[in-house]
Amino acid sequence: MGLQFLFMDDNAPCHRTVAAEQLLESEDIERMDWPARSPDRNPIEHVWDFLGRRLAARTLPPVTIWELRLALQDEWVAMPQQFIDTLILSMGRRWETCLAVRGDHIPY
Repeated sequence: MGLQFLFMDDNAPCHRTVAAEQLLESEDIERMDWPARSPDRNPIEHVWDFLGRRLAARTLPPVTIWELRLALQDEWVAMPQQFIDTLILSMGRRWETCLAVRGDHIPY
């Protein structure tokens, strides 16, 4: 991944297992400090929501794991670049708002 790579996760218990810690350490991957339960700060949560909505809107939803995999790949490729750009550009504002509410969830 290169020397400038920094791993970000959301502190979910599955990301903090001994096995996960050992893997990151064995690959010499540095983990970003990240507050627990902070979906407002994590753009991937919005991507998962987007993909979930797109899958739910399909006239024929995937039934098998293989169909789900193919459908997710199709929706990932079809994700508008503008959506991704908007998420990236919103990060500064999201962090400022989270800091203003002392790290709590952003009020909607």
